[in-house]
Amino acid sequence: MASKKNKKVVRYRRPWKINIGVICFLILFVYLIFCATSYLGRKEVRYYEVAAGEMVNDTTHTGLILRTEDVQNAPASGYVNYYIRDGKRAAVGTRIYSLDETGNLKKYLEDNADQSAALSSQNLKELKTRLVSFSAGYSRSSFYSVYTGRDSIRSALSEYTSLGTLSSLESSLAEQGISYTSVTSPESGVVSFNIDSYEGKTADQVTAEDFNPENYSVSYTRAGDRAEKGTPVYKIVPSEDWQLVFPLTEQDQTDYADRKSLRVTFEGEDLSLTGDFGMQAGADGNSYGVLTFHQFMVRFIDDRFLNFQIASSDTDGLKIPASAITTKTFYTVPSDYLTNGGNSIDTGFLKETYDQGSAAPVFVPAEVFYEKDGKSYLDASGDAAIKAGDYLIKPDTNPEERFQVGETAELEGVYNINKGYAVFKKIDIIDRNDEYVTVKRGTSYGLNVYDHILLNGSEGQEGKPIYQ
Repeated sequence: MASKKNKKVVRYRRPWKINIGVICFLILFVYLIFCATSYLGRKEVRYYEVAAGEMVNDTTHTGLILRTEDVQNAPASGYVNYYIRDGKRAAVGTRIYSLDETGNLKKYLEDNADQSAALSSQNLKELKTRLVSFSAGYSRSSFYSVYTGRDSIRSALSEYTSLGTLSSLESSLAEQGISYTSVTSPESGVVSFNIDSYEGKTADQVTAEDFNPENYSVSYTRAGDRAEKGTPVYKIVPSEDWQLVFPLTEQDQTDYADRKSLRVTFEGEDLSLTGDFGMQAGADGNSYGVLTFHQFMVRFIDDRFLNFQIASSDTDGLKIPASAITTKTFYTVPSDYLTNGGNSIDTGFLKETYDQGSAAPVFVPAEVFYEKDGKSYLDASGDAAIKAGDYLIKPDTNPEERFQVGETAELEGVYNINKGYAVFKKIDIIDRNDEYVTVKRGTSYGLNVYDHILLNGSEGQEGKPIYQ
């Protein structure tokens, strides 16, 4: 019998080795998880960037534009073709349009329509600008403006094609023996082809009916249209001065009684202007406001009515949300106790301290948040260097004059977070409504344009980091 050998297999254990790469990866992974959790769990900080601006009244006014407008009539009957575009400035003697009394020019242009010049990139840009401006200023309450806007664009399109055609076909017209009369401008000014019944009207002739859109109509003499002798063809506006007349309520008359100028913003326009202001009785006995401007007349050459809002104050300031405003309590101490510390340029106070039972003044730097009526406002938080009950010593007095800290007062302000932590800034309010406040700019200890402030001022705490 064969002998059996006892075979026993012993598993070889490899020595444990530290894998530095795996450990680093785990540490990095845990760190990333911690950062992501901290970011998702932290409270969102909402802030507002301070901007220059003024408070605008929510009430929208409709104003009637009045300006010097010299209407030019056709010297004879005939078909009109323009040489200048609407809204362009013309000098004395500039050729404005041609008058074709026989109709041969009109027939020739129709027969050779394929030779008309295509719209240039500048033409297309101007048409696009007109469309964008009309769209931005459109309001359902003034639907009538759709028709005037449509006619204005049609007129411009007709002018562009007519100008291109005449400039390219003048030599051909001479060969065909087709004659026409060129009409030139008798004065310099801006040319407009919009003719309505308001030319020559003055502020004292205005009535409430003038603001009724159903009574308003505009006529255009387009290129190719026939104009009868003595009928209006175009008008010239020789001055940049223009007026905006609008009805005044009794409250308006009270609010603006002492105002010599008003700042207004125009609906649908990225433009604010300050105009000379006065009140005028109209022909119907009602009171009207009259704003006089001396620039940007050309910008509104095709408009007769403008919607606008009036700024509550013409003082230049900073506009901030009302929700950012909060209050903070400060110690008030006499400003004549303020001094400099020896060789230091820091400002602060001489605080009475005791060393081994003896009183001695020690300079303590302190930030002054605000000064008014001979009082300095100091931080009253618990970690402030100067606290309630401390005695301050007035500099250069013998015997020493002392003041005990304890009087407090509240200031309105906001929390500035430019440095990553909350810093209270005092504000001086000019005007306010339910949503926004206008504050003075350039004040000591105050705000500047582009500062970042907490949108909710009640969440602020002096020196507290905005992210934790």
